[in-house]
Amino acid sequence: MITVINENLYRAEYEALNFSILGGIDYASHDTLRVTLKVNKPDSNYSIRHNIDLYNGNQTERFVVRMSEELEIGILSVRQTLITLTDELEELRNSTREEEITESTAGYQLSADEQEEAIELLSSIDLLAKTNCLIAQSGVVGEEINRQLMYLIYTSRLTNNPLHSIIFGSSGSGKTHLQSKVADLIPPEHKLEFTSLSANSFYYHGQSDLKNKLILIEDLDGAESGLLPLRELQTKKRITKSIVQKGIGGFGKTVQYVVEGPVCVSGCTTQESIYEDNSNRSFLLYVDESQEQDARINAYQRMIYAGKVDESEQEKAAKLLRNAQRLLKPIKVINPFAEHLALPSSVFKPRRTNIHYLQLIEVITFYHQHQRKEQYDKSTGEAYIETTLEDIQMANTLIKDVLLRKSDTLNGVTRNYLNRLKEYLNSTHSRFFTNREIRKEFGIPETTLRRYHNLLVEEQFIAKSRESADDSFSYYLTGLDEFESIDNAIEQALQLCIDNIANPPEVRQ
Repeated sequence: MITVINENLYRAEYEALNFSILGGIDYASHDTLRVTLKVNKPDSNYSIRHNIDLYNGNQTERFVVRMSEELEIGILSVRQTLITLTDELEELRNSTREEEITESTAGYQLSADEQEEAIELLSSIDLLAKTNCLIAQSGVVGEEINRQLMYLIYTSRLTNNPLHSIIFGSSGSGKTHLQSKVADLIPPEHKLEFTSLSANSFYYHGQSDLKNKLILIEDLDGAESGLLPLRELQTKKRITKSIVQKGIGGFGKTVQYVVEGPVCVSGCTTQESIYEDNSNRSFLLYVDESQEQDARINAYQRMIYAGKVDESEQEKAAKLLRNAQRLLKPIKVINPFAEHLALPSSVFKPRRTNIHYLQLIEVITFYHQHQRKEQYDKSTGEAYIETTLEDIQMANTLIKDVLLRKSDTLNGVTRNYLNRLKEYLNSTHSRFFTNREIRKEFGIPETTLRRYHNLLVEEQFIAKSRESADDSFSYYLTGLDEFESIDNAIEQALQLCIDNIANPPEVRQ
């Protein structure tokens, strides 16, 4: 039986041998069991000291032979005692790990006043409006639609069908800051943050370590090798990995690692577009890089340095939202209007996008659970709450830009550039422009600008006007307005959903 003296010294006494485990064991690793052993016979002061990985068959077998020879004990007795020690160390590590998981999931305990304040917020009729105001008070400047969507996406980690997000933006645009500020509104015990990922990093978490957690990736560009298991977690809600370990005597055994989901994943990238298998699982959000947003952020930064931002009030707002998250409990959501919610066929990947739309409505209903009457399934007795028309209207407001982006033939940054270009040409009352003119006006690098223009020419949004002797040319807008057509189609489709709920087609007939 193993006795823990302190974190750096364990003792185990058996009939044939006594062991001291010096330095304890590594509770984080599951594919090795490296220990430093001091071994002696119960009736002797002579000891052997050895550093060994008990999962390495060759090492352990050599150590068994050494102990047998130096301590003058039968080799079978030594081998069986070492096997018993290994089993008990495994059991100690696993039981301690389970206790740590229980403690970490228990999280912060709300006081009576904190609980009352959070319940008051969650019971507010205008809950989403108040939530949006609190997000702003916590220090998130601008980005009104993005910040609401991100907060709801992060809330979906508590449901059986979490949403995911990818935040696009150029270097220095504030995408990582936006993600971290909104993530600050989620309790720390409910999230994990990564700056880089390896291909196997997720497999060595405990079975329940990631369940209903928010996973934040600072830079998706540097996490490519870890995205495959992450995609499986997103889709299948669990990942498994089998490895062969050599035990004492050189015999191998297969060990299977299982990590359970579901998880909510959010990451940032500077790329203009990313691998389709990653993007179509997520809401694609583009940070506001407009001059108006620059002005808002610069003004806020000046206020901070002038000492005119009350950081205690910011933390108070963030803490209230974190406490509200702690009071949300898992509950089934039923949407009685789901059959009337049809998106236009022009939407990219309509099957998966349709699911995202329904899941966004689900999480809005879930967030309002303190205002909804619990009902019970007559056949199973399971509790559930129902979606309201207001939930769908709010989802329509928030998702419209996402649907537009998913339907667009241009990537987000090129579309933003085109919109900015249109505004500039309207202000100059001209249809024609050159690379040199736009580079000077917008401050865009030559290579980036040429990439934008090549794509816009290819998609027929702009065209070359004329070429000169020095191989330069000008461009002009073609007047193509398919984006406006898609915008109108999505607007009409979302409104038709509301109309069909309020006045079903069979009733109109």
